[in-house]
Amino acid sequence: MSVEEIRDALNKNNLVIGSRETIKYLKNNVIKVIMISKNCPEDVRNDLEKFTTLYKIRLENFDGTSKQFGIFLGKPFPVATASVKSENK
Repeated sequence: MSVEEIRDALNKNNLVIGSRETIKYLKNNVIKVIMISKNCPEDVRNDLEKFTTLYKIRLENFDGTSKQFGIFLGKPFPVATASVKSENK
């Protein structure tokens, strides 16, 4: 996921932050790409890998920790996962 994709998603309110929210939207088939931090908990990583295989969605790795990911997204808290919702949903 490029920086432009993330900025665009933030501006359009299409960014979903957090693993629980991401899984909720995944089950509704609304997510088009997921990004996870280096230190994302293993159980969350496994669940997301299972869902991305099942729903054929891109899963990308953020090259940093959840704290760095949170800062990158402009949040005052660590973020282990973030996803971008489809434009048409």
